[in-house]
Amino acid sequence: MERRYRLVLSCPDRVGIVSMVSNFISSHGGSITDANQHSDVSTGCFFMRVEIDASTLPFTLDELKKAFEPIAASFQMEWEIHDSARPKRVVLMASRESHCLADLLYRFHSNELFCEIPCVISNHDDLRSMVEWHGIPYHHVPVDPADKTPHFAEVNRLIAEHEADTVVLARYMQILPPDLCDRYPHRIINIHHSFLPSFAGAKPYHQAHERGVKLIGATCHYVTQDLDAGPIIDQDVTRISHRDMPEDMVRLGRDVEKTVLARGLRWHLEDRVLVHGNKTVVFA
Repeated sequence: MERRYRLVLSCPDRVGIVSMVSNFISSHGGSITDANQHSDVSTGCFFMRVEIDASTLPFTLDELKKAFEPIAASFQMEWEIHDSARPKRVVLMASRESHCLADLLYRFHSNELFCEIPCVISNHDDLRSMVEWHGIPYHHVPVDPADKTPHFAEVNRLIAEHEADTVVLARYMQILPPDLCDRYPHRIINIHHSFLPSFAGAKPYHQAHERGVKLIGATCHYVTQDLDAGPIIDQDVTRISHRDMPEDMVRLGRDVEKTVLARGLRWHLEDRVLVHGNKTVVFA
C-alpha cells in the first residue's frame, strides 16, 4: 500500500474551503489521490476527507500539520492528519460468543485489516486458545457481579498499557462505566443486533421469532454513556421468512453482526468516519 496522508476536517460551511485546501496541497507539489466532501444544509457544517500521496510532499507528518494550522484556524476547522503507514493499535474485547472476534482475527490474519492487535481482553477464559493460536496475548479479567469496579480498573489499565488507539467490543457483554466511555471518545466501537429496543433482554431472536419479524440486522456504533445509542457507523439487514426457526435467525444474525462490525472497523481504521454530534458522516 502506497503511503498516504489523510486529512479529515469539519467546519462551518462557507465559500472557498475546497479551493483553499486543494491550493495548499498543490502549492507544495502534493498529489491528491482521493477526495470527498459533504455540506450538511440542516446544520451548516462542512465535512471533507482528502488523501495525499505522501511522497509528493516535502513534509514530514508533523511539518505538514504545522504548515496547515493557519488555514485550519482561519476556517475554524476541527481537523486531523493521519499517516496511512502507521497502523492503529486495536484492543479487542469479548465475552463467550466467538463469531465477531473470530471474524476480526481472521481478517487481521489475512491482512484485510491494516492494524495492530496488541491483546484481547475477556471476562471469560473460553476464547483463549483461539486468540493465542493467532499469537496474540489473551487477558482474562473476571467480573464479580457484586462489585465490577476492580474488573474495569484492570481493563482500563490494560488498554492504557497497550497504548490502544481503538477498542472494539466484539460481543463483550458488560456495560462500560461512564468514565471509561469518556476517556476514549469515538474510539470504542460496539456491535449489537437490530432488535434493540424492541426485543431487549434474554433470547431476542426467540422473541423476534414469536413476533414474526421479517428483517433482522445489526448496528455498529461508537460507545457513549448512553447505552447502545452512540453515533452509528454502519448498519445492515437480512430478510427472513416464516420458515426460519430461532436457531436460523441466530445464525443469520451472527453473519450480519460480524460483517457490519468488520466494515465499520475498516472505515474507522481508514479515517473515513467523521462524528458530528450523535451522527456520523462516512466517506466509504
